Amino acid sequence: MPLIKHIFLGKPFFFGFLIVAAGFVSGFFFPEMISVSEMLLFAIILFVLIDLILLFSSRTGVSGERIVNDKLSNFDPNRVQLRLKNHFGFRISYSLIEELPSQFQIFDFNMKGKLSGRNEITLKYELTPKERGVYRFGNTNAFVSSPLGFLQRRIVLKTENQIRVYPSFLKLHQYSLQNFKAHLNEIGQKKIRRLGHSMEFEQIKNYVSGDDIRTINWKATAKQQKLMVNQYVDEKSQQIYCAIDKGRVMKMPFNGMTLLDYSINSALIFSNVVLQNHDRAGIFTFSSQLEDLVKAERRTSQIRKISESLYGISSDFKESDYGKLYNSIKHKITQRSLILLFTNFESLDSLYRQLPYLVGINKNHLLIPIFFRNTELEDFVENPTEESDVYQRTMAEKFIYEKQQIVLELNRHGIQAILTRPEDLTVNTINKYLEIKSKGMI
Repeated sequence: MPLIKHIFLGKPFFFGFLIVAAGFVSGFFFPEMISVSEMLLFAIILFVLIDLILLFSSRTGVSGERIVNDKLSNFDPNRVQLRLKNHFGFRISYSLIEELPSQFQIFDFNMKGKLSGRNEITLKYELTPKERGVYRFGNTNAFVSSPLGFLQRRIVLKTENQIRVYPSFLKLHQYSLQNFKAHLNEIGQKKIRRLGHSMEFEQIKNYVSGDDIRTINWKATAKQQKLMVNQYVDEKSQQIYCAIDKGRVMKMPFNGMTLLDYSINSALIFSNVVLQNHDRAGIFTFSSQLEDLVKAERRTSQIRKISESLYGISSDFKESDYGKLYNSIKHKITQRSLILLFTNFESLDSLYRQLPYLVGINKNHLLIPIFFRNTELEDFVENPTEESDVYQRTMAEKFIYEKQQIVLELNRHGIQAILTRPEDLTVNTINKYLEIKSKGMI
């Protein structure tokens, strides 16, 4: 590559040029000043040559690398590091321009600073992807200048690489079962009163105040001459499935993220909680047919298997066929399971068309439909603008009311449902799961 393509003019050069130009203009009117202008021009040329020699005194100049994980977490801040090493024997000023993936839509990324001779520095920044897929990082362009600052040398650091963006795996630890139970008040977990017990017996123990009197073991009580009760534990290794609707209704965006991506992130975190609770986690998607089925298992590799399956899910913009969903579940999931159905209903009419199939699924399994509150409509109703008219507010209130009626209609047919804000999806889903487990309803 021609040398000229690696050289850029610095600010001192332009200031010097302006001074020389002013001197020549003055010399036109005052001839005795021409010699001064010539001396300034000679001095600038000399400094430029010295600066040129300094900047190319080292063949490498600066070197560096981009340090980033082999995969990024969707919709989470991901740390990226740039390690820069100065091979010059003098302090340099640098300006780094990253060629970031087009998905970020960041075109003015620039990091500036100074670095002493024969030294290195690690720079950090964060990127927040908002869609899954392959992200292509380009090179890092370093523009360096010597203390003179007349010229800048462009050095291209070969840092090209491709990174995959997966569902939000960084939140797996934050929403682990242990942390979730340890911070109930912080993240909105409800305290659940245990109304019953499962059928898995653990031991016989002394009765203490608060124990369910229905669990009193009368034979052990007569033998020990004191009240004894049977202690039960939540039944383990139950099948828990996340069913994700990937039809066109799930492409609705909230806060820069579609309902489908909210559901995918939540399904991964929820599956991790299920596995930590010793149940079997599985997933599948549907629209025109059931797809991406990961059978419910409790293996060490299950969360990785679920993550890989969720990575490639995208909407096909079709109308979701609940009839085929009912038939597929009937033939492919024969054991009674808890099925959390991530979908969305905007009106009672849309619910009534699918209600017979939901009732049918709920007969053989415990079905929990999860759909979303329209937070933008709610904000519009709570904070109306001067331009909004009565008709718009009335229609918005009607849609909000219908969402609540959908929950009541599902409850009337014996189907529990979750109506949640998109940002509260994960917390409310885990809450419901723990509530169901505490009541031994599966």
